[in-house]
Amino acid sequence: MKIILKEDIPSLGYKDDVIEVKNGYGRNYLIPQGKAVIATDSALKVLAENQRQRAHKLAKIKADAEAVAASLEGITLTIPVKVSANGTIYGSVNSATIAEALEKLGKNIDRKVIVLKDSIKEAGNYTCNINLHKEVSVELPFEVVAEATEA
Repeated sequence: MKIILKEDIPSLGYKDDVIEVKNGYGRNYLIPQGKAVIATDSALKVLAENQRQRAHKLAKIKADAEAVAASLEGITLTIPVKVSANGTIYGSVNSATIAEALEKLGKNIDRKVIVLKDSIKEAGNYTCNINLHKEVSVELPFEVVAEATEA
């Protein structure tokens, strides 16, 4: 079944993409949730006209994403966490933790666009991807360190 996405869905695609999904997934989840519409001939014509009218606006959004990406270049985050005696951390470092660390630096990045390869449960050096736009992403290095405890 061909559908047109109405919003960005990380595992499928971006808004206004025409993709192929299984019938059940499209009819039982995506369409009732308002995340997609069936790609009929008339819907495709409307999509093409809307994209033509939004081309200028989309160029500005992409330029803004590239500016944010340029401001993130060269930043290395240091995230202090509580660490046990054997080096494992209490809890884990996730995208929300990274978003908070970026916010302290004055960068307002939504946690939903931060992608970690796997969960982080030990101190060390890692990288994450920040997908700012469907054509703009930044690889951000960060370090998880033991929090300094006061004695």
